[in-house]
Amino acid sequence: MRILIAEDEKTLNRLLKERLEAEQYGVDAVENGRDALDYLESAEYDVAVLDILMPELDGLTVLKTMRARGDATPVLLLTAKGSIEDRVSGLDAGADAYLVKPFAFEELLARIRVLLRKPQKVPSNCCRVGDLEVYLDTHTVLRGGKEIHLSGKEFALLRYMALNAGIVLSRGKLEEHLWNFDYAGGSNVIDGYIRYLRRKIDDGHEKKLIHTVRGAGYVLKEDG
Repeated sequence: MRILIAEDEKTLNRLLKERLEAEQYGVDAVENGRDALDYLESAEYDVAVLDILMPELDGLTVLKTMRARGDATPVLLLTAKGSIEDRVSGLDAGADAYLVKPFAFEELLARIRVLLRKPQKVPSNCCRVGDLEVYLDTHTVLRGGKEIHLSGKEFALLRYMALNAGIVLSRGKLEEHLWNFDYAGGSNVIDGYIRYLRRKIDDGHEKKLIHTVRGAGYVLKEDG
């Protein structure tokens, strides 16, 4: 069984990794939310343990991005906040369990065992952002129920943005994804593809989904 730990408190991160490895689990440990998403995208885990308050991306953003990607990995949230509102927010975002700090390691272990016993959900093949639907297997794109026809590069760009909905992606990051690190052109090419996508995705709709973050890049999200 393989577990991912995302916890920015270095001592707790190290202790959890050591104790879980002593229980014969395979463990990867990271200290921020962006690294957690990178690990989740490149490997399969049986459980992800996410701290809510982390640098770069917080645990709730990581969780929401996972679910938008169709990643059904069971998630145990760790937090110093124990209010009902915080717990509801975590569960509404797609968490499977919730543990308030400080906690006993035995309780963490028990929660993980429960999650491992749960039947795995079938991951979705569709990313939804507002009324936009991006079907990953058939390369079908719908907005408001109406099909939108995209070129191969346009779909690859939209797919990547949909899998990272709510996260600002730099031009360099988008170039690396589209051209597999081999492309030597300028960032204006990405700007061109974004213009094409906007014409097809956003034109004619009051609510825009593709947003420019000045000096940072682009983000696909429902709110402006």
